[in-house]
Amino acid sequence: MSVPARGFTLVELVVVMVLIGILGAVASARYFDSTGFDAAAYTGQTRTMLRYAQKAAIAQHRPVYVVLSSRRIALCVNYRSDATCGGTNRLLAPAGNSGAKATLAACGAADWYCEATPAGLAYAVQGAGAAYFFFDALGRPFAAADPYPGEPASFAGLVLRITGDGQNHDVTVSQESGYVF
Repeated sequence: MSVPARGFTLVELVVVMVLIGILGAVASARYFDSTGFDAAAYTGQTRTMLRYAQKAAIAQHRPVYVVLSSRRIALCVNYRSDATCGGTNRLLAPAGNSGAKATLAACGAADWYCEATPAGLAYAVQGAGAAYFFFDALGRPFAAADPYPGEPASFAGLVLRITGDGQNHDVTVSQESGYVF
């Protein structure tokens, strides 16, 4: 008695190779489109920067300003005296910023806590006067026009919606406590 040969037929091998090719084509298209990853990473980075601004305001017992523009998010300690957030008014990053070409072009310095918006992403700021606000020494958010120190705060909360991958990535700063989520 002879033992039948074991293995795959040529048709089975060709079918498997075609399926692997189709899966590879679909996966590589998603792999090379990085806007989804960029949107998620920039959302996390923005949350971290806002939390750091609040903690730095409390630790240094002075206001820390958050300046949002279409090109960047920046942290300053005295934005009212220098609207460019330059020189000694820049809040230094604990370990420097990302150092990416876009960040250096938008921010001009690697030690300043400032990050450029990645290419392909956009964000919209929802909240009255929220494109420029500050955290006071108690960590509470205030609108830019509010006096420091002063009461009451006219900051109405902030929702920063980052888009670029077809999904909304929201960063929220609560009105009263300044909690960032």
